[in-house]
Amino acid sequence: MFKWKKLGRIFNPSDVKGISWLTEFAQAPCVLVFDNFVRIYFSGRPPRENNGNYVSYTGYVDINRKNLFEILNVSAKPIMELGGKGAFDEFGIYPTSVIRNEDKIFAYYGGWTRCESVPFDVAIGCAVSHDDGKTFTKLGNGPVLSYTIDEPFILSGPKIRRFNNRWYLWYIAGKKWLTAETRMEPVYKIRMASSDNGIDWTKMNHELIESKLEENECQASPDVFYYKNKYHMFFCYRKSLNYRGKEGGYRIGYASSDNMLNWTRDDTRAGIDISDTGWDSEMVAYPHVFELDNEIYMLYLGNQVGKHGFGIARLMT
Repeated sequence: MFKWKKLGRIFNPSDVKGISWLTEFAQAPCVLVFDNFVRIYFSGRPPRENNGNYVSYTGYVDINRKNLFEILNVSAKPIMELGGKGAFDEFGIYPTSVIRNEDKIFAYYGGWTRCESVPFDVAIGCAVSHDDGKTFTKLGNGPVLSYTIDEPFILSGPKIRRFNNRWYLWYIAGKKWLTAETRMEPVYKIRMASSDNGIDWTKMNHELIESKLEENECQASPDVFYYKNKYHMFFCYRKSLNYRGKEGGYRIGYASSDNMLNWTRDDTRAGIDISDTGWDSEMVAYPHVFELDNEIYMLYLGNQVGKHGFGIARLMT
């Protein structure tokens, strides 16, 4: 049984002024630890376009390693630009997961494009930084993980880890689209791929986590870490429709595995839920677990999937 103590909200995008790429949302936080500070990458949005649509960029906030509520810096620009006309990432870079690889930093991200019959499609891109994660250069104009026969759309939510000198990428894959009252809604499940070099991937081609809420339960943000001789996955899940409020909104789930292939789900062990009031009283989502100075922390989103920022919790031992 895990038990997380909520410490509070670290970052609220509405507190930031004068940065054009960020006016609301701070989604999918992901950590990179430095000697004196912690860099948290997240995806934010400028104001809506004239047609009412959003675009999404990834940037970062640096916080004091000794005081996780002290903001030292917010990136003035996104870490990479959106793709060009017709590119898979023309309209959004969200979410992003980073990892060190020798003297470089690799970023894996969901690249969004707009569609006609459905609102969007997503594939997974990769970019590399040579300046300690301030800016990233894409490997190319296309994705490193894209649609296949049994994964026909929406590959997103990448979470990158390395275990035993092998790369592992957990992600979500779309299964179908459902017709809702005002728009089409996707159904997606958690999957995994592995690699020797972080570029060429072998997909497992099956869903890892059983559904509990309903057949069309949506699952996202599969974050895996190794702790006490077992692999642990924290993820979030929601109902397929009517999920933008408290009733069907995201909650954080949990699963464990001995081999990363077979997972046992037990959400009662997740140890974190919505609050009675406040910014995370309707949903908790997109968990990211990291170790810092002999403590284990979780970053997570609150209401409206991060519109009002992200908070932090500490694992109680």
